[in-house]
This record gives sequence, structure tokens and C-alpha cells, in this order.
Amino acid sequence: MLKPLNENVIIEITEVEKKTASGILLSGAAAQQAYAEGKVIAVGTGRLLESGEYAGMSIAVGDKVIYNSYSPNEITYDGKKLSIISQLDILAVVEGNK
Repeated sequence: MLKPLNENVIIEITEVEKKTASGILLSGAAAQQAYAEGKVIAVGTGRLLESGEYAGMSIAVGDKVIYNSYSPNEITYDGKKLSIISQLDILAVVEGNK
């Protein structure tokens, strides 16, 4: 398994269906969103402080999150689409859906 370093997080990407409320499927530029959804599968140790200690992570394995999709590092590992991003790029945790 992959282990992220420092304040990085590995997220398994959740494919969001790109369709309007009336059922029209979107494609191309119309389907692009400024955010993405996924499930956290690994977290780093946190940001290294000047004191030599690590600041804790506010994200935990299993959290369902919404994150900025403009700059993640997307990879495929063991057949799964993953994003490696900084904890700072996570916009929200979806509560009640682990």
C-alpha cells in the first residue's frame, strides 16, 4: 500500500455522475467541476513543525471528502484511481457517510 508523507492524503476517487436534474448527461467542458469527491484511504503524519514535532491531521482514513480538483496528482495503483493531495486542498468532510 502507498503511505503518504507529511500532510499529504491519498484519496480513492469517487466517480460522480455528470448529469443535470432533468437527466441530461453532460460531457466535455460542461461536465468539469471545480471539486471532486472521494474516500480517504491513507494519511500522512502531518506537517513538520519547527520544534521537530508533527502537527496532527484533521482527516482520517475512511472519511468521505470533497476536495479541489484543479491540482491533484492522479495515479492508478492496484487498478484504483487515486489522488495524492495536501490536506489543505480538502474542502469538506461529508459526515455520516463513511
